[in-house]
Amino acid sequence: MAEILFLVHRAPWPPDRGDRIRSWHMFEALAKLAPVHVVALADNEADAAAARAKMAPLCKSLCIEVRGRSRPAALAQAVLRGEPVSNRLFRHAALIEHVGALLALGTVTHIVAFSGQMAQYLPARFDGPVIMDFVDVDSAKFATYAAQDKRQPLNWVHRREAKTLAAYEAKVARAVDASLFVSEAEAALFRERSGLGGDIVVAVGNGIDTDRFDPALSLDKVGEGAGPLAVFTGQMDYRPNIDAVHWFVADILPLVRKAHPGARFAIVGRAPTDEVRALGALPGVTVTGEVPDVRPWLAAADVVVAPLLLARGVQNKLLEAMAMARPVVASIAAATGIDAADGEHLLVAEDAEAMAAAVVRLFGDPAAAAAMGRAARARMIARYGWDARLAPVAGLLGLEA
Repeated sequence: MAEILFLVHRAPWPPDRGDRIRSWHMFEALAKLAPVHVVALADNEADAAAARAKMAPLCKSLCIEVRGRSRPAALAQAVLRGEPVSNRLFRHAALIEHVGALLALGTVTHIVAFSGQMAQYLPARFDGPVIMDFVDVDSAKFATYAAQDKRQPLNWVHRREAKTLAAYEAKVARAVDASLFVSEAEAALFRERSGLGGDIVVAVGNGIDTDRFDPALSLDKVGEGAGPLAVFTGQMDYRPNIDAVHWFVADILPLVRKAHPGARFAIVGRAPTDEVRALGALPGVTVTGEVPDVRPWLAAADVVVAPLLLARGVQNKLLEAMAMARPVVASIAAATGIDAADGEHLLVAEDAEAMAAAVVRLFGDPAAAAAMGRAARARMIARYGWDARLAPVAGLLGLEA
């Protein structure tokens, strides 16, 4: 009988951020194929406890450990050993021991590892199929960081990580049976960088739960005020999100407020840094911090914005907003990988002036904004159901759904 080992860098429950949304639905898809042993890390004990309570009854076995290595310590150890810092950050001795003991039982027939940091837990030899879900090309992200912050003292860290991680990703991909990426753009980039072919480097995109993200649902009222509201959602201690809201507040919102003086901007998401919280003191800007449910804020938005300067893969925040039938204005980076048409399902803007103009246009024409939102939701229903998106996984594992 088949049994699957699912290695995941952040325990999938609750599915309230981009990586956990994908890993949770991946877990659900795997559980339909065979009993699943889940081995995962968590950022803190509260996250670990929540995941254990939810997932223990659903798993063949469950092991979640809290990772505690600091970035400086991980950097020092990685430099000494010539390996990626990312791996050191997610290395846990108890998890290594647990995986070894579990595989020694001989009942695991298939392995799926989620996020490149978990490749270090894969056995050197294994008889069954092994799939590596990289999600994004993380090494390319660090290369972009290095290009953007050349004058920063730790620029060398990003340059080093880009190089060492790229070599590691290619090595892992050559050792497993298939490598998954969240979009064809990411998969194509990895094929180019690694020299591997499309038979083993495969795009398996993210989906969206259109029953949960449904504008017809009755939701709490939030964000009420006199002026039109733009909303950004995301994890607010994540550097690309921090840079995005800074850019919007500094360069885009002032242009919008020239046309709509009462325009407001809500930054919605957990763990805002002090620099993000400081934005809440500016005219028209609200920083919510963590909210129990992002959907009321999406429902309240006249426009959802995604002014990301750096984005890899598919942005779940856009899928959620579009499923909620909200008009979206996105940067080119944020829109890349979304199967939707500019001008029909969303608006894509290249610079601050274009993004401001798009927001102003939608604020000024509620009927057109509503029509774009309806088209966006229809697109999500047609193209982004999770069952359809993850269907290739069964075939790659050689298991029948």
